[in-house]
Order: sequence, then structure tokens, then C-alpha cells
Amino acid sequence: MMGDPIQLKDEGNKHFQAGDIDKAIECYTNAIKVCKDKKVLAVIHRNRSACYLKKENYANAASDASKAIDVDAADIKALYRRCQALEKLGKLDMAFKDVQRCATIEPKNKTFLETLRRLGAEIQAKLKTTFSTDSRVQNMFDILLDEEMEKDKREKAANNLIVLSREDAGADRIFQNNGVSLLLNMMETGKPEMILAAIRTLSGMCTGHKARAMAITHLVGIDKMCSIMAVDNEEIALATCNLFQSVNDSLTGGDKREYGKEEALVLDASKDLKTILLSLLEMVGSKKVSGHGRDQALNLLSKNVPRKDKKEKDNSRTLFTIDHGLKKILKVCGQVPELPDQLPLTENTQLIASVLLNRLHEDLTCDPERKQFRDICDEYIKSKIDPNDMDKTIHAINTISGLLQGPFDVGNSLVGQQGIMEMMVALCGSEREVDQMVAVEALIHSSTKMSRASFIITNGVSLLKDIYKKTKNQKIKIRALVGLCKLGSAGGDDYSLRQFAEGSTEKLAKQCRKWLCNPQIDSKTRKWAIEGLAYLTNDADVKDDFVEDEPALKAMFELAKSTDKTIIYAVACALVNCTNCYEKKEIIPELVQLAKFSKQHVPEQHPKDKKDFIQKRVKRLLKAGVISALAVMVKADNSILTDQTKEMLSRIFLALSEDPKDRGIIVAQGGGKALIPLALEGTDAGKVKASHALAKIAAISNPEIAFPGERVYEVVRPLVSLLHTDRDGIQNFEALRSLTNLAGYSEKLRVKIVKEKALPEIENYMFEEHDQIRQAATECMCNLVTCKEVQDRYLEDGNDKMKLLVLLCGEDDDDIQLAAAGALAMLTAAQKKLCTKMTHVTTQWLEILQRLCLHTDPKIQHRGLVIVYNMLNSDDSELPKKLIESEILEILSVIGKAEDNPKRQEPIDTARTCLVKAMDLGLIKPFTGPS
Repeated sequence: MMGDPIQLKDEGNKHFQAGDIDKAIECYTNAIKVCKDKKVLAVIHRNRSACYLKKENYANAASDASKAIDVDAADIKALYRRCQALEKLGKLDMAFKDVQRCATIEPKNKTFLETLRRLGAEIQAKLKTTFSTDSRVQNMFDILLDEEMEKDKREKAANNLIVLSREDAGADRIFQNNGVSLLLNMMETGKPEMILAAIRTLSGMCTGHKARAMAITHLVGIDKMCSIMAVDNEEIALATCNLFQSVNDSLTGGDKREYGKEEALVLDASKDLKTILLSLLEMVGSKKVSGHGRDQALNLLSKNVPRKDKKEKDNSRTLFTIDHGLKKILKVCGQVPELPDQLPLTENTQLIASVLLNRLHEDLTCDPERKQFRDICDEYIKSKIDPNDMDKTIHAINTISGLLQGPFDVGNSLVGQQGIMEMMVALCGSEREVDQMVAVEALIHSSTKMSRASFIITNGVSLLKDIYKKTKNQKIKIRALVGLCKLGSAGGDDYSLRQFAEGSTEKLAKQCRKWLCNPQIDSKTRKWAIEGLAYLTNDADVKDDFVEDEPALKAMFELAKSTDKTIIYAVACALVNCTNCYEKKEIIPELVQLAKFSKQHVPEQHPKDKKDFIQKRVKRLLKAGVISALAVMVKADNSILTDQTKEMLSRIFLALSEDPKDRGIIVAQGGGKALIPLALEGTDAGKVKASHALAKIAAISNPEIAFPGERVYEVVRPLVSLLHTDRDGIQNFEALRSLTNLAGYSEKLRVKIVKEKALPEIENYMFEEHDQIRQAATECMCNLVTCKEVQDRYLEDGNDKMKLLVLLCGEDDDDIQLAAAGALAMLTAAQKKLCTKMTHVTTQWLEILQRLCLHTDPKIQHRGLVIVYNMLNSDDSELPKKLIESEILEILSVIGKAEDNPKRQEPIDTARTCLVKAMDLGLIKPFTGPS
């Protein structure tokens, strides 16, 4: 639409006055396109600047005002508008100059003088804090780098510095004041507490700021960061890992700032990210790196290399890592700590490496990529096998063990290759204990899949029995035993598929428990005893014996709390078996008949896997302290606590919280807090199970005790997720009960529940045919109605919310009536309009109200009478008349004239208050006796 600029400008003015800012901007923009007159153009720019101010688009507002000022330097409106925009953009000194010019042109204008005074004061204050932050930063460094200073002063300065670095302004100050080189000086002192403070400060400075993160990476140097992570100090390695993570997050888009034109120029991070990736891979295989440093390098790779979301197409980071680092990761898996000249490791390193291999393999998208992965592994193993060098050969076999614990199929295909199995068998008969140990462990790991196990059962059982009987070495005896346990449990919990003779699994288990309780044996070997029990507890007799043996349970829980986290999976397996919370296939009776008829195998349940046995086992586990062990296990690092393990822990928690009487113990030992991370991350099934356990606990506990501090707000989302229609009825019901409990505690919790979009779901369940679910939803709504947003939903027109609530008051079920009448009483008290709305939604309103007021339950009766009182109090003058002309007056009189009765006092008092109100309104005459 091209037209006359003056006409377009006038149209824009009309839209502006009418408050339609978008239309006004459109008209002014069109006018600017066609206007040739400079002065008119200046006016249009000035007007559009006013629009942008209204829209809070301050950059454009300042730009338009500047264009008007370019034409007329004394354009006072444009100057003042630019001043307002610049102030909002934080450019106080420039805004101050503009308003100074305005005040020079119109010295008596009060608005200009007031703005001038205010901006002057703000600039002064800003200068003051700038100087004070500068001096504060300098002061902290002086204290930290002063050798003579007392220790506690230095610690305080270090903590202050870390806190300061977490605010954007503080981080900027440290950076501008030569902070990075001062932090490097702190690292050079070589004192662990100084290094920690410096690393944590850098972490804060790099968080969420791409440009600063890049600058710091260059100033400190990636090599320097790696060399610090490589020191043998767990805390420092972890802090440096966090620094790398914040750098990575900022460089890969964790930073949402607008950098304008310079972005492409300054902030191409791909080169830095590639250098970091190569440096971490270098660390994985380097002898100079401590075990803790290696763990953190593997953790960083595990977290940042594979795609977070498989919908993303680009897995180039994984392919790059496989090309440049797969052999280095395999080298870690193959280390045999008993041999000389190995890489420094912690007890967790090799499992973290296996998990990383698995994540990389899962991130591959096609067969050629998988083939390349397999080929590199194959080539690596072949290069290590040397009949004349036993140390190299057992390195190869141990590498296969690592693959079998990670991408199993890759490991399995290597075991199946010619000569490998024979080599394992030969090593089992070697003179050296270390050869036997590595070979037995590899045999154990390779018998995971049933079909593979049957091959090993034929060859391996006799071999392992042989080793078990002959060896004097406890370590090898236990490992041989676990191999036998694993092969003995290949039939799962199917009672009829037992591999060994009756009673021999119990014997094996008894031996495992004995070792587990023996403090003389090293923890790595005792860990294998738990592995054995993880397999043997498929058998119900073993489960029952195990939970009766309290010292064995306590020994397992103590090991689960130790620094060796590789044990978590085995402990979780044993607990899943003891509580029978594994995924069970539904057995259809007709199919069983059919299978028997066609002589097929039918799974049988062990008599001790029936419900009452399971409940007894749960009680035993709780008594032995299972919750405190689970609470520690949940805190393990994600590289070891895989999604699958999290799901197992969630299943265990759900099984333990089945009986309401046990939930107090779970809360007391920290189970409530431990469940929150399980409900927020992991597999879908795991998150649902953990949320369900949370719902069971939150329904009957005091939320402030079960989930102390801010944690209680994190519980809301998992509970709301259980309201989804995909979840089953018992989950919906327990979620509604737990939300009812939370909503009764505080306004802040009610607001959080509303924010998580729970209302539509709760309203749906108020229509539910199932009585208990309908009751739970109504009770939940009753606790939420004090919330303003909920009241607004009832005030909206065009829905049946109010009608449903009134009709629920007329239900036969007392509990539903109680909840619905409570909600209605609170709503009509809070929003007078709802008193009138209530009478329009259904013709039965009066009849329902009378039934409430005549109810035999004093609580329901009281709520009905409160609704009557609210209606007498409403703004609609016809409503009280309607009520008093109906039978309600008679009901009020009968209740009000009754004698005081402590059991029914509340309804009696409320009825009397209603009668007094009716008198005040002049609807009834005061009661007078005969003269």
C-alpha cells in the first residue's frame, strides 16, 4: 500500500491514540518508505520511536529517536524518548547527556529535572559499586596470595571469590581486573585448597557466557586444564571436570546472549571444542594421568560425545572419537592392575570405560559404522595376542571382558572367533594366579546370554568346578564360584529350569554369604560374592535364606556405600530379585493349557515367590537398613548409574513402599529425597515407577519432613505426570491423593501445582466413573480452590466446572459430598459472583443445597450452611430473597433454635449467623415472644 506519507502518518497517530501500537508501527513504517521530506521524516521517526518504547523494543526506539535528532538537534521529544530508551538499555551516561540537553532547552520542565536528578544519583551509585567491587576483588586476591595471612581468612576470601564469580557482574569484574592471571598464580602455589578455589572461580566465570569462556580457555590453556585434572586428588579432578563441562556448555550453545555482528567473527568455537576432545582422549591413555583424572576424562566424553537426542542427525563427534580414541579406551579396559607398569586406575575406571564404549556404540546409525567399530576392536585384540607373551595376551582377554560389560554384541562376536575361547580355557589352567583370574572373569562375562551360556555350560561348568576344587587362592575360588552361580541361574526365576541339582544353588549361595561377611577378604573379591548372589537370588529359596542372614545384608549395604561404585548394578540385581519387582510376563491360562498339550515348556512359580513371602522379605530388608544404602547408590555418577540401573532402583523403592506402615521408615532414612532424581531422569518406565513411589510417600507424610527445603517443589512435576491418561488407575489415584496432601500445606505449593498444568487433569478425574478416583480428584480440587487462578477458572463462562461441583454436592457418597461442599463453600466466600453463577448452572441447586443443610453428618451440614451464608452475603440483592422465600428459612430456624450441642455446635452457630444476616437485610422480623 503506497500512499501519501502525511495521510499515513495521521492514520498512525489515530492508531497510537486508540492503543493499537502494532497498526501504528505499520502505518509509520509505510510512511517512512514513501516520504521524501526530511522534516516530515524526522517527525515520523520520532512517532515510531514512541511506539517502540511502548512495545519495550528499546534498541529500535533509540535508533528512531537518533534519526529524528540528526535532522533537528533540539528536537526535545526525540531527545527525551532516546533518553528513556537508553536508560532501559543500561546506558545511563548517554541517557544522562540527552536529558541534560532537554533541561537546557526547557529549564523549568519538572519531568526533565526529576529524570536528571534520578539518573545522576543512579550513575553515582553505579560508580560506587564498580569501585567497591574492583577493590573487593583486588582485596580478595591480596589475601589469597599473601603467605603470611591466617588460614581462615584465606578460606573466607576463596569462598567469597567463588560466590562472586557466579554473578555475571562479579565474573566480569574479576575478568576485567586481571583476575585470570591472578587465578593462575593461585594454581602455581601447588596447594590443593588454592587450586580448588581457583578452578571453582573459573567455573563460575565460564558458566553461560560464550565469549568469556573462550577467552578464559585461551588464557589458561587447555593443556594446563588437563594437567590439573590429571593430579591425584579426587576433589581437584572433579572440580576441573566441572570447569570443562561449563566451558563445553557455554561453547555449544548453553549461552543465550545476542552478540550482534561480531558473533561469527569472534565466537567460532568448533576449533576449541575439537582441541578439548583430542586432549581428553589423550588423557584417557596417558600414564601421567591419575586414576581420578582418567575417570573424569572418561565421564566428560561419556556425557558430551554421544547425541543427547537420537532425533539429531549428526553423530560426527562419536565417529571422530572412535577414529581418534577407541583404541585408547580399549587400552583402559585391558589393564590388569596386578601386573607391573599399568595405567593408574581407580576401582571405577574400567566400568566407566565400558559404559563409554556402550554409549559410543549405541550412537552409531548404520551397519558400516558398526562394522568399523568392530573392526577396530578386532584389530586391537589381535595385535595384543601373543603366545610368547602372557602379559599381552591377558591384556587382550581383559579388553574382551570390558567389551562384554559394554557393547555386549561386539564382545560376543570376538569371543566367538576362532581360538579365543580355547585361549580362555588354556589360561584357566595356567600356573599364574593372575592368568586364571582374568580368564575366569572373562568366562563369567561371556556367559550372559542364555544361548551362549548353554555352550559354556557344556564346557565351562566342569572347568570351573575343577578350578574351584583345586585352587587354594580365595580370589580365584570366589570368581570360579560366581561363574558357576551365573551358569546355574541361566533359567531365571523359572523353578522348573534349574541347571543344577536340588539344593546345590543354596550351597553356592551360602558360600557367597560367608565370603561377603569375611572382613579379611579384600573388597574387590567380596564384590564378586555379591555378583554371585545377584545371579543366585533368582532362586526363591536363596532369596529367603539371604534376607534371614542380617549380617550378610548389612555387609552388602556397607559395600554399596563404599567408593567402589562398580558394585551398584549387582546390589540392585540382588534387591530386585529379593523384592520380586522385575518385569513379569503375564501368564494366560489358555496358553498354558495349549503349551502343556503340545509338550512345550511352561514356566512355574516357586511357592516362596508368593505375595506373603515377598512382604516378609521387604520387612527384613528395611530392618537391615536398605534405604540408607539406596540413598547413597542414587548419588553415584551418571557414567556408572546408567538409566537401566536407575530403573532397577526405582522398582526397588516402589516395592519397599507398598505397605503404608513402612513409609515412615523410608522417609526417616532419606528415601523421599533419594527418589526425586530417579523420578526426573532415566528410562520412561523407571521415571513412572519412581514417581509412583513418591506419590505413595507424599500421600501420607508431612511434605516438609519427607522432602525438606526447596526439594518439595521438585516433587510436584513427577506427581502431575502420573495424572496422564496413559497411566493406570491406581497411579492416577495415588497421585491425586499426594497432590491433595501437598496442596493442603502452602499457597506456594498450590501455585506450583497449578503452574505444572495439573488443573485440567484433576478436573477430568472429577468426571471419572470410578468412585475413589472421583473422590480423590474432588478432594484435591477442594484444597486448591483458595488459589486465585483456580477461582478464575470457575468464574470463566462456557464450561461446566461450576455445574459439576454443584452436582457433586448432591452425590450419595458422603466423602465426595464433603469435598465438593467444602470447595463450593470456599469459592463462594472468595468470589461473590459465583454465588449467583451457582444458581444459573443447574435447576437443582436449591434442592441440593437443602439436602446439604439437612445432612446427618455435622461436617457436611456445616459446609452447606456456610454456602447459604455466602449467598446471603452476595452482591445480588435478589438471591437472599429467593433463599429466604424457600424452605431454607425453615431449615435455618430449626437448626438455629436447637440447644447447644458440642458435637453439632458448628452448624448450629452458622445457622444462627445466617438468621442474624437475614434480619440485617430486613428479610425476616426479629423473633419476639407473645406479649
